[in-house]
Amino acid sequence: MNQITIRPANLEDRSLIRSISEGTWPSTYGHIISQEQIDFMLDWMYSDTSLAEQFEKGHQFFIANLNGKDIGFCSVSDESADKKEKNKKAYKLNKLYVLPAAHGTGTGKALLNKAIETAKDNNANSLFLQVNKHNNAYTFYLKNGFEKESEFKFDIGNGFYMDDYVMRLSF
Repeated sequence: MNQITIRPANLEDRSLIRSISEGTWPSTYGHIISQEQIDFMLDWMYSDTSLAEQFEKGHQFFIANLNGKDIGFCSVSDESADKKEKNKKAYKLNKLYVLPAAHGTGTGKALLNKAIETAKDNNANSLFLQVNKHNNAYTFYLKNGFEKESEFKFDIGNGFYMDDYVMRLSF
C-alpha cells in the first residue's frame, strides 16, 4: 500500500522543486513544445531567484512524498481580484507535477486535494489553473470537477508562447 504524505515546502526546498520539474517536464511537454522552450521555461520559472520571488509573493508550495521519497509538488496562490471582497476570492493552482514513475499512485490527486483544501481554508470560492491545451493533465482536471472557462495564447518571450486553457473549480 502506498503511503503518501504532503508537507509544506520552504526556501530550502528550491533545488528539490527544480529537480522534480526537470524530471517531469520532458515527458509532460516533450511532445508539445521544443526542448529549447522547455529549457527556457524551466529557467524562467524554477531558477533559485524565481522560486524565491514566488515564495516572497505568498505562493504556497507543497511537497508530496511517496513511501519515503519526494516525488511531486504543487503551488497555490491567492489571486483574488480584490482580496477584501470575499465573493471574488479565488486561488490559483500554479503548478502540479509528479515524477512519471509515480503516475497512477494517487499522488497527483493528493496534491490537488491539498490545493483545494488550502483554497477553501483561506475562504476562496474557487480554484483556477492554466493547462496547456495538449497536456494530458487536462482530462485529469476535468475528471476532478474543473470546467474549461477560456483559452488564451500568452507571449512569454524569446519567441515562445503558452497556449493554454483556463479551468476553474468553484466551491
